[in-house]
Amino acid sequence: QVQLVESGGGLVQPGGSLRLSCAASGSTLDYYAIGWFRQAPGKEREGISCINSSDNSTYYADSVKGRFTISRDNAKNTVYLQMNRLKPEDTAVYYCAADLILTTVQAMCVLSHIYFGSWGQGTQVTVSS
Repeated sequence: QVQLVESGGGLVQPGGSLRLSCAASGSTLDYYAIGWFRQAPGKEREGISCINSSDNSTYYADSVKGRFTISRDNAKNTVYLQMNRLKPEDTAVYYCAADLILTTVQAMCVLSHIYFGSWGQGTQVTVSS
């Protein structure tokens, strides 16, 4: 089973940018679908972006579309989430997840509890002035 470690979180002002990294070990990510999720206090976990392994198709939740970009570097066994134009409502703990998935990127992001078995420990992102 692949192990995942997120990094890159922190405190940023509204309008700023952060890049989160999800580094994998124990297995190559070449054949894994990857998702980024977040959970704010008192709220349910939200699937914000997913990327598949076959053709790098991507999905973005409406809340982040146009501001966030998911990408993968299989040579570094790492997946990234570039977050631009951050808003206070983006404040949350961000998690990456991976699994061997054969479904649409939207389905895996929306039904993450079904599709993703390997999760990182999370990294805090706080957007505040």
